[in-house]
Amino acid sequence: MKKQLLAIFCPALIYANVIDFQTSLTQTLANNKELKAKKLNIEKSKIELNEAKGYNYGTLVFNENIVRTNHAGYVFGMKMSSKDATFRDFGFSEFLGGVGQMMNMSEGDFNTFSSYMNNPSMQDQMLETKPEDLNNPNYRTNFETKVTYQLPIFTGFKLSSAQKMAKLQVLAKSAKYNYDEKNMALEVLKAYNGAVAAKEFIKATKKAKKATNSFVEFANELYKEGIVTNIDVKQAKVYDLGVDAKMIEAQNSFELAVSYLKFLTNNKNITDVSGFKNVDIDTLSLANLKKDALQNRDDFKWMKHNTKTMEAKIDFESAQKYPMIGAQLEYGYNDERFTVLDAPDKDYYMAAVGISFTLFDGAVTRSKEQKAKIAYNKTMHYFEYMKEGIKLEVEKNVLNLKAKNKILTQKIKAQNLADEVLLQSEEMYKNHLINMSNLLMQQANQQKANAQTILAKFEQTLAAAQLKISLGQSLQTQRKDK
Repeated sequence: MKKQLLAIFCPALIYANVIDFQTSLTQTLANNKELKAKKLNIEKSKIELNEAKGYNYGTLVFNENIVRTNHAGYVFGMKMSSKDATFRDFGFSEFLGGVGQMMNMSEGDFNTFSSYMNNPSMQDQMLETKPEDLNNPNYRTNFETKVTYQLPIFTGFKLSSAQKMAKLQVLAKSAKYNYDEKNMALEVLKAYNGAVAAKEFIKATKKAKKATNSFVEFANELYKEGIVTNIDVKQAKVYDLGVDAKMIEAQNSFELAVSYLKFLTNNKNITDVSGFKNVDIDTLSLANLKKDALQNRDDFKWMKHNTKTMEAKIDFESAQKYPMIGAQLEYGYNDERFTVLDAPDKDYYMAAVGISFTLFDGAVTRSKEQKAKIAYNKTMHYFEYMKEGIKLEVEKNVLNLKAKNKILTQKIKAQNLADEVLLQSEEMYKNHLINMSNLLMQQANQQKANAQTILAKFEQTLAAAQLKISLGQSLQTQRKDK
């Protein structure tokens, strides 16, 4: 029943989607498309690591080659490979035919046959005979089936260096993603507190609008009584119209901030925000803060892993200076028909170990090694530069936060004083002690002080968040399980 009454009398409460900062941040980290795209870099690095590890296990390849040819050399080789070769394939039929012919010529006399065999002209005639079966074989179809396993035994530390580099890049990409997440949290805070500040501006402007309306009404009454001139009425109306313009500006700022928050969170249903997100942080010990930043900053970890990667690349590029050792195991068979694992009389195996050592390559390897060393030294300089830059950033943010805290305190005092002055000015105007110009001037001062307080609050929370991010801390609250 209560829900039905709310739906009837308070539809705005049903359809309004008010969001707080932590929910905004949680939705952004889960739904933001830019973060999703960046997270894929981690997955890519993990795949590259698996690829680098995979080379250690070698390769197992199955091959099936089907050939049909009458090429004399190929046909003879195929018959030898399949263990089908006969003496006929060597051309022995022509040889035996020549021997038989000489036996006929000798009429069975061994001495005559022997003299024929030792006759140089007869020998030349037999040796120069082109065997038909060897030179002009019939077409042959050959099925070559084999399984080959190749394994790198020693690669000059190239594979181990590649794996080390890949592992470091997984750590580097993970650290970079964490850094991007924390910076995205800062963007969420800007959008969220920006919307809250705009909302506070709207409230303050509505309050000013109510005051200026009362000024117009009161000036009209005094004008009717002949106490003030028409100028007071017109001045009040002009100022009232100016407040309307500020109301439009404040509303537009709120809508823009909410739109940006929708974009970050990928939540199109956000219509309103809660109060300011306050960020608390201790700034007592600058030295400890700098130390904590170097220990916790994810971008510093990212650079550290990149530096180690460049160091490992030196060994990677130097691998060619060492001998390369590999092994190969092969099992297979050849036959005139396709018989998978069913030709035990035609199979073969082969085991081989190979060593390759580059004696001279025109100083290519040395050049690659030198370039890798230069890249490493360059990265080291950037690494040290980042270290000093982080310390400077922390110091700058600490000083900025301290200043913003003081400014906020002063702005609150100024606003309270402006509120008191405005109340007193209203009473003085009602008692005809000041004119409308003076009253409107105090109203403008009060509005300005109010706006400056809201802006100072926004800048103070932003400064605290920037310091927290520069220390490597997260803006996300760790919620305990209930």
